[in-house]
Amino acid sequence: MEKSSVCVIINPVSGTESKKNIPEEVASAFDQTQFDVVIRITGYPGHATEIAKQAVKNKFAYVLTAGGDGTVNEVAKALVNTDTVLGIIPFGSGNGLARDLRISMDSEKAIQTILDGNVRTIDYGSANGHIFFCTCGVGFDAFISDKFAEEKKRGPLGYVRNIVEGVIEFRSEEYEITHDGGTLNERAFLLTCANASQYGNEVYIAPGADMEDGKMNVSILKPLNPNEIPQTTLQLFTRNIDKNSKMISLLTSSLTIKRKKSGVLHVDGEPVSTGKEIEVKIFHKGLKVFAPKQVEEKPPKEKENIFTAITRWINV
Repeated sequence: MEKSSVCVIINPVSGTESKKNIPEEVASAFDQTQFDVVIRITGYPGHATEIAKQAVKNKFAYVLTAGGDGTVNEVAKALVNTDTVLGIIPFGSGNGLARDLRISMDSEKAIQTILDGNVRTIDYGSANGHIFFCTCGVGFDAFISDKFAEEKKRGPLGYVRNIVEGVIEFRSEEYEITHDGGTLNERAFLLTCANASQYGNEVYIAPGADMEDGKMNVSILKPLNPNEIPQTTLQLFTRNIDKNSKMISLLTSSLTIKRKKSGVLHVDGEPVSTGKEIEVKIFHKGLKVFAPKQVEEKPPKEKENIFTAITRWINV
């Protein structure tokens, strides 16, 4: 019987945990009589995409990635619209796609999910040609992603510090937003296009998002007063942000965003510079990925307060 080829792409600098045991964990998990496992280590930005593209060209069955959201994005965008299946071993600071797919943060359990062989075929998005799988957006979240990209040490505490500082510095902008149902003009604190329900770290910007419906959930949060920030933060942590009185929610397959000047757009948490106009589209069922079988979710924790929510988030 011909063996299936498996490529494991490891980003040694993503996240906060060591990955030195991953090659041995993966190699020992796969039956060597059925699989050829190749380990590759990334050395620079974009390297993971290059490796993944080569793996697709060489008809690898699976490409596994051990890294954070940026590495997952780099690998996954090389696999869209191919038969190669993505496997995620989460090691990032946010792990947005892995969390939304209910993949364990424990590497051994994540590898077992891959071995179990349950494959989902999910949607992906494109914003001015930049592919995303969780979210893209402009406004405050793009502003924070740009600040966070300069951090030498990543993690939830870095996010908290940048958010606190950013609330003081940031200024909302005016946007013209054209979607499947028409056009609206809004001044927004943030404007997020969501394929998945969360940014990462269990921070839910679009609780109703479905990665297999062929549409994006657009969350437009109007400017906030200082006394509205604690409640809004709690709603992000407890999957209730869609109940915020300042939130406008849209469901659409495409979106055009126009703003007065060029600026930053975040794509799965990574900042990119774009022009005044941004075209966002969703592509239906374009990525095959290993994930646990879907189970019915528990209802959100309505009574959780802001302090316990933030503590839970920091300790994720």
